[in-house]
Amino acid sequence: MQGKTTAQLRGSWHNFSKYRPLIRELVTRDLKVKYRRSFLGYVWSILNPLLMMLLQTLVFSYMFRFQIENFPLYLICGNTLFNFFNESTNMGMGSVLGNSSLIKKVYVPKFIFPISRVVSSFVNLLFSLAAIILVMLITRSPFHLTILLVWAPLVLLFLFTCGMALLLSALAVYFRDLQYLYGIVTMAWMYATPLFYPISALPPFMVAIVKLNPLYHYINCMRCLVMYGTVPGPNTWFACIVCAVGMMVVGLAAFRKLQRNFILYL
Repeated sequence: MQGKTTAQLRGSWHNFSKYRPLIRELVTRDLKVKYRRSFLGYVWSILNPLLMMLLQTLVFSYMFRFQIENFPLYLICGNTLFNFFNESTNMGMGSVLGNSSLIKKVYVPKFIFPISRVVSSFVNLLFSLAAIILVMLITRSPFHLTILLVWAPLVLLFLFTCGMALLLSALAVYFRDLQYLYGIVTMAWMYATPLFYPISALPPFMVAIVKLNPLYHYINCMRCLVMYGTVPGPNTWFACIVCAVGMMVVGLAAFRKLQRNFILYL
């Protein structure tokens, strides 16, 4: 079983490398379409998280008054990662259906479509990091050396999101209602992730449940590196790596199995 999974991953990587120019074109197309006829263009990748942070800071820090040090930075670190996950999985879910005309005409590995959507969202995420740096400058937060390790949780979250997008895109071909139900799922997922509240505000039994949420570990890792200048413990890294690799394996395996009959449902 392990040998079969390794062979599948190796074959997928070979196709990914072979069709890299096509992936580049799809990512470029997604970025152009997203900012087409926009006056500010890519600047929105920085402005959007900043404006959302300002709005939510006003709501949650003054109305609910959670005792969180440097709440704007705490909030934008969580929002940036969650918004990437939310946007890329939603885009990835409809990627196979959205490219059905191309799939019917020429042969290309179908997994390229959800992966390209995640990559384009990841590019937006990289632009959004400038917003985090800007908030750090405005709030006069110290720049710790641990910030140089930020790439690690981002890469692991990218892998987790790719696996999720592969799984959702395959299921959406067979169950079109998934595109509508997923919005409710992500809303519940957002409230189950400590984006604007501290995990210490939850009762003990809820803390245990929240720690089963993979996004909690990626966001916690990000905050440790950016805000607190600490390297997360081995349990956090273990959870991040297991979730990323596990979701990627599950997503690829499900996609490879379900794609055999895609043509019948497109």
